[in-house]
Amino acid sequence: MKRLVPAVLALLVSGCGSMNPFGWLAPEEVTDPPAELVPISNQFQIHQLWAGTVGQGADEKSAKLVPQVDGERLFIASGDGIVMALNAITGKPLWRVQTGLEISGGPGVDGELVFVGTRDAELVALSSETGEEQWRAPVSSEILSVPKSALGVVVVHTVDGKLFGFDVLDGRQIWLYERPIPVLTLHGSSSPAVSGGRVLVGFASGKLVALDILNGTLLWETSVTLPSGRSELERMVDIDGDPLVMGGLVFVTTYQGQLAAVGEDNGSVFWRKDLSAYSDIRADWRGLYVSDAAGQVWAFDPGNGVALWKNKDLLNRGLSAPAVLGDYVVVGDFEGYLHWLSSVDGGLVARVRVGSEPILSPIVADDRLYVYGTGGDLAVFAVGDSQGGESTRYYFGTLDPIGGDETGITDTPDFGTRIQRDYDAESSGFDSTLPAGSRENY
Repeated sequence: MKRLVPAVLALLVSGCGSMNPFGWLAPEEVTDPPAELVPISNQFQIHQLWAGTVGQGADEKSAKLVPQVDGERLFIASGDGIVMALNAITGKPLWRVQTGLEISGGPGVDGELVFVGTRDAELVALSSETGEEQWRAPVSSEILSVPKSALGVVVVHTVDGKLFGFDVLDGRQIWLYERPIPVLTLHGSSSPAVSGGRVLVGFASGKLVALDILNGTLLWETSVTLPSGRSELERMVDIDGDPLVMGGLVFVTTYQGQLAAVGEDNGSVFWRKDLSAYSDIRADWRGLYVSDAAGQVWAFDPGNGVALWKNKDLLNRGLSAPAVLGDYVVVGDFEGYLHWLSSVDGGLVARVRVGSEPILSPIVADDRLYVYGTGGDLAVFAVGDSQGGESTRYYFGTLDPIGGDETGITDTPDFGTRIQRDYDAESSGFDSTLPAGSRENY
């Protein structure tokens, strides 16, 4: 386990830390310093499609504010109460509401509704067409997870170990499932996964459970990792990353524990691999990808858990969960850098910088990478020719020409100022920061 100074121990014991207990800390607060970045040459062209700023973003306690794409709409929330819908392709705002809430989890999307959780223990449903509030329901404690819904039920996991099921139409509580939580836990929660009428969720005790989404009945439970050690700190085995359901298996990680493959039907464990992680797992046809607690990025064979490769170039840089875009695995770090790794061998192949604040979990939809940082920076990227034709970037507000070169800038009445910005094989990718003043401040 990483060596921690007393300030970090107090952070964990007090329950005031983030889902990522080390990534948001200043370098002087961790005895193992973050790895120095070595300049690299980008080995392919990265297209930045559009960018913006959403409120004040998310503070270190709001690590489960993750953009969600539903068709051609992108939904996003900020910790200071803003919820927005944008055109996922162009970035054009569709609606924006200031809820006045301290939003700490979400958004979750279910057709006509958008769900957010708050630090003040409320689940709130908004219209996906207008942003107008439809209902709100009380829960037992703050929500640091993304609400998920199916079959007319929306499910949310609270930090005190409870799982609530609500009617999506009116917010009426249908069922409640709860488990005792250990004395000492990471300050975060696993978001539920929904598959085949089941809700799958991990708890701070290291247990993974499956419930019937309609009534909350326990279908099965299994211990991914059993606590061990003499101290409460050593016995922490939280599941804070979201379960990944794929091919009849549920993949899940624990802090100071294992990566495991569990049967979706009955909870039987197919394999375990020693690993300490608290972020989400991603996958493609090549394998499973995980950022561990030390800042290593791994690839595993989903069939047997054998490690395919490991990258150690980004140690202690507070890595986000990985995203998979084409042949690349992308992770963000605590300084706002996006690192692109080959999914074949894990080698670093490109780097761009989105801002100066930590990056939350990037997501991929329709060959586009959506990146959201704790400072509110939102940027969208594509690689190679995946978008077809000329790559254009849509910005809103005052334009700061990139490098003083205005080539390719034209006026676009619908979207404001349109500019081209590519990170190609000739750029180092080291200090490629989005130009100041060129984003829309939503």
